[in-house]
Amino acid sequence: MATATMFTPGIWQALIVAMIVLLLFGTRLPSVMRSLGEGITEFKKGMKGTESDPNSRIEDQSE
Repeated sequence: MATATMFTPGIWQALIVAMIVLLLFGTRLPSVMRSLGEGITEFKKGMKGTESDPNSRIEDQSE
């Protein structure tokens, strides 16, 4: 039972990982999060099936 709790991340490990992520991706983090949000939104729209043709948005932008 002790080995199961040994590998669970604590608050200090989470803070260290957060600091490393900020150091590596600090300047690009807003654009990465924006892209992630757009991807989640598109995924939710696709799951609902509100758009019959997935390429219609791309075609509308090119015109």
